[in-house]
Amino acid sequence: MDEPATGPGASPSRGGAARPSRPTLAAVARAAGVAPSTASLAFSGLGPVSEDAKARVLAAAADLGYGGPDPRARSLRRGRSGVIGVVMDERLSDAFRDPVNVLTLDGIAEVAGAAGASLLLVRSPLDDEQGAGPLVDAPMDAVVLVGCNVRIDPAVAVLRRRQIPVVAIEADEIEGAVPVQLDNRDASRRAAEYLQGLGHRDVTVVTLPLDAARRRGPIDAARQDEGIAFTTLERLRGVREVYPNAVAIETAGSSVEEGRLAGTELFAADGPRPTAVIAQSDLIAVGVISAALDAGLRVPEDVSVVGFDGITVDDSLLHRTPIRHLTTLVQPFVQKGQAAARAALAMLEGAEPQPASFTSELRVGDTTGPPPDTRTHRH
Repeated sequence: MDEPATGPGASPSRGGAARPSRPTLAAVARAAGVAPSTASLAFSGLGPVSEDAKARVLAAAADLGYGGPDPRARSLRRGRSGVIGVVMDERLSDAFRDPVNVLTLDGIAEVAGAAGASLLLVRSPLDDEQGAGPLVDAPMDAVVLVGCNVRIDPAVAVLRRRQIPVVAIEADEIEGAVPVQLDNRDASRRAAEYLQGLGHRDVTVVTLPLDAARRRGPIDAARQDEGIAFTTLERLRGVREVYPNAVAIETAGSSVEEGRLAGTELFAADGPRPTAVIAQSDLIAVGVISAALDAGLRVPEDVSVVGFDGITVDDSLLHRTPIRHLTTLVQPFVQKGQAAARAALAMLEGAEPQPASFTSELRVGDTTGPPPDTRTHRH
C-alpha cells in the first residue's frame, strides 16, 4: 500500500493527516514524456497530436487519476466562470410546474450548452431580503431574467453592482439590459377581437399575478395601478383595447387550481356570468373550464374560454368533455430562450447583442363559439 503523500505536493486533511493533491496536467505530461502543450491538446482534441502520443497521455492520466484540466484554474485564466445565470421570480419547485418555464429553459440550455456554457438557476430576491442571496456572489458571466418577473428591480440592482450583463425576457424596459419580447398586448387584443367577431359582449379576464403579493380576487383601478408584472399588465391592456370595461380577476399563479378557484367565483349561481373568459395562461384556462363544468355550464355553448401559451394540455384534464384543443395564443417559448442565450453569449464575446421580438399566433380550438342566444346570464 502506498504511503500518504507529504511535503509541498500534499494537502492537509482533517485530523492533521495529509491527502494527495489533485494530479496536474504537467505531471501527466512528464509521465507520458511529452510537452505540457501536447498533453493539453490530447485532452482538448483541438490540435494535431499523434495517436501514439495521445495514447501515452491518456494512459499516464489513468495511472495518475487525472480526469482533465481543473475547471477552476481554466476559469481564472479566462477571467470567466463559464456560467450563465437564469433568474426566476418563483420558488424553483413552483416555476417548473409551468411548462412555459421549462420550454424556455430548454431553449436557453440548447444554445448555452452548444457554446460550452453551464446554467445556474437562481431565484430573484424578495424586496426585503438582505444580501439578495446567490445573486451577490454566485459565479456567473451573464444573467437571463425569465418569465413574468415581479421582483426584477432587486435582482437588477445587484447585477448592476456586479457589472454582470443582463438579458430580460418579457420585462419592462430595463436600462442596459438586452430585451427579448413577446407581443403580449397585441396578441391579447387579437384574442379579444376574435371573441368580439363571434358576438361576445360580456368578457372577463383571468390574470396572472400583478405583483409579488400574489393576491386573488377582482382587479379594480387601484389594484391595477399597484401592479408591476409587465406581462400581466400588457395582456390585460390588450383585452381592454377591445373591451374597455372587461372585468378582471387576479390569480396567485399560473396553475389549473388557480384557474379553478377564479372560475368558481366567476360562475357562482347567484352572480352575472360572462359569455367568454380570456385566461392569461393555458393552465389557468383549463381550471376555468373545470369550474364552468362544475357549475353546470357547457363549453363553448354557454361560455367560451381562450388561453395563452400553446402548451400541450393533458387530455386527462379535460376528460369530462369532448374538448380536445384549447383556443389559445401560441407563443414560441424555445425560440425566446434561444434568442436570450445568444444575446448573453454575444455580450461575453464582446459582440453586439441582438434584441429579439416574437409574435404569438391565435390557434382556434373547440373551446370558443358564438355566445348563447339568451342575454340573461343569471341562472
